Amino acid sequence: MNQDSNADVRVGVRTRSLSDSRLRYIRQLGATDIFVDHADTEEEPDEFNDRDGTDTIAVGPNQIPSVSELEAARERIEDAGLSFTGIQSLPYSMYGDIMFDRDGADEALDQITTLIRNLGEADVPILGYQWNPRSVVPMRTSPVEDRGGAESTAFDYDELDEPDELAPGIDREYTEAEFWDNYQYFLENVLPVAEEAGVDLALHPIDPPSIESLGGIPRLFRNVENFEKGMELVPSDNHGLKLCLGCFSQMGEDVTDVIRRFGERDQIIFIHFRDVVGTMPKFHETFVDKGNFNTADAVRTLHDVGFEGPVIPDHVPKMEGDDDWRHRGRGFTIGYLRGVVDTVRSEQTQTTPAPEAE
Repeated sequence: MNQDSNADVRVGVRTRSLSDSRLRYIRQLGATDIFVDHADTEEEPDEFNDRDGTDTIAVGPNQIPSVSELEAARERIEDAGLSFTGIQSLPYSMYGDIMFDRDGADEALDQITTLIRNLGEADVPILGYQWNPRSVVPMRTSPVEDRGGAESTAFDYDELDEPDELAPGIDREYTEAEFWDNYQYFLENVLPVAEEAGVDLALHPIDPPSIESLGGIPRLFRNVENFEKGMELVPSDNHGLKLCLGCFSQMGEDVTDVIRRFGERDQIIFIHFRDVVGTMPKFHETFVDKGNFNTADAVRTLHDVGFEGPVIPDHVPKMEGDDDWRHRGRGFTIGYLRGVVDTVRSEQTQTTPAPEAE
């Protein structure tokens, strides 16, 4: 992985807007790393429909940012005292044809590899991605009321309309073997380019997880075992996990065990730090200080495995007075995570024996 050997666990932010006010606010919160969300709001759930200014980076079919555009964004971010660490995720519109082996797959691969090369030339080290038809099948169902009346997203399998019917736009049911073949073809084409460009590719779990197939579409990255298979399919030092703790919590996994499992193999590139109440087939997202796992234990485990990189809030509850980006919910999460990270770092310093005098 392309991690700074002098780095530690850092707190970053995902944002679509790169407006001056947004960057100032993020810097004021004490976050350090920026992951830019792509600009196609139709590809994201409502909480990411970020309308704070028009300054962003468009990433989509036939919308590949040039090296100069990426460098200009990096300079703008650095001028605000922050680091442009990566692109949060590829939109489904860029990889869908590859996933389903449709006409246009090779053109999509050309565009993705161009993006990777451009990121490398612009010194942007990470590209997150999913293997998830998120615009075809639902990611969440009805929201729920959380602490103090905050609104949190939720999933309840029983609320799905006709889950066994083919998803819109799908003309037949696909097999898991087909999807593994198509995924391997994707990796065989993009990983050599990522290695040459010095860019890490970070794979996110399917969300919601655990379901083998939905709407006739296999859901490959639904469990720990399939992540291990995905990492072994085309081995590369430039391939790892966008380790979404919330997704593994939704699976009912022990999050600290998952961190150890992949962290000891140096396969964690960055962390989506969130949690839920409940597990599949019914859960709701919640504040980072309440949920299925203990936040401090997770951060301690990251230190134990030597993880050096950013943790970023992912989905956050909508608090009173929040904007579309949920700036208050995100601000609370960043502050809480920074406090836990600093506390754990202090614990580690106190328990590390001093070097013996010569």
